[in-house]
Amino acid sequence: MKKLIIGVLAASLIVVSCKKDRDDDTVQEVESLTEQNANDDAAIAKYMNEHYLDGQGLIKAFSDSDTTDDANKKLSDYDYQKLDSGVIVIVIPGAQPENGRTIGATDVIKLMSDTNTFLSDKGDDGTITYTSTYNFTNTISTTGVPDTDPYYYYVKKSVMESSGEPRSYYEIEGFQEGLKYFKSFDIPDSQNFNMQGVIIVPSRAAYARDAHYTSSYRNRTFVFNFQVYKSYTRPTSEE
Repeated sequence: MKKLIIGVLAASLIVVSCKKDRDDDTVQEVESLTEQNANDDAAIAKYMNEHYLDGQGLIKAFSDSDTTDDANKKLSDYDYQKLDSGVIVIVIPGAQPENGRTIGATDVIKLMSDTNTFLSDKGDDGTITYTSTYNFTNTISTTGVPDTDPYYYYVKKSVMESSGEPRSYYEIEGFQEGLKYFKSFDIPDSQNFNMQGVIIVPSRAAYARDAHYTSSYRNRTFVFNFQVYKSYTRPTSEE
């Protein structure tokens, strides 16, 4: 049974990692983690100035050729929080459930999301930008239903026992940290989405340069755009 669990998890990881943009090889890794962190922060600031939220809360890039989106509010203009870890939290006004449930640290969650990842890069002129952007996970354009307990949020003990790896090998701590600022809805999987916020996780609060299930996410920043459809206390049998 444990081998089956590992097999299913591995298959899901392969699907995601196959989306990897091969431009990664053109990004020069800086030696200093201090510089890496500064580059990530600068790339995130640029990203936040160049993207906005549409009517359903989805992140969109401003068009260079079409001015019709110019009136939209930049991500950087929202009342966002920057945590000590560097994680950025944007709670979309009016998108939180009125009587939502506080999400416990080990709760089971159902998550509708469209999440992307990128690398920060310093150009020859010293300017920092984000590059090698690709989709990490997107339940909207794939299954169309929320994902239950995605591996980057929570990995079961049975998986860790079988692999011999710790939680940090799979989970993204910065996402867990940012999720504390949101509450979950209690809506059916079939209901249409209306994203409730954004969590931007710099590499130092993600996989950084540590060992993880695939080398694809070394130094990568993650932009989670999501809605928590439901959460509930995890049964002991599912830990």
